[in-house]
Amino acid sequence: MTAIPAFEFHASHACKYDPNDRRCVEVATNVPGKVAVRNSVTGQTVEFTAVEWTDFLSGAKLGEFDLSA
Repeated sequence: MTAIPAFEFHASHACKYDPNDRRCVEVATNVPGKVAVRNSVTGQTVEFTAVEWTDFLSGAKLGEFDLSA
């Protein structure tokens, strides 16, 4: 039986660690077919399929989720 690898989370290079404000989003892409996103403060994790994650990134790059003021 093959062991399922644990997620290896990494923060964005744009995330600057501040000991007074530890909010950051971390992403793990090391498990084939899955992407996990974790809140660095609470540890809560949400998992996506690789296709869902690719679709989300495509939409974000096109401004689909931009908020109007």
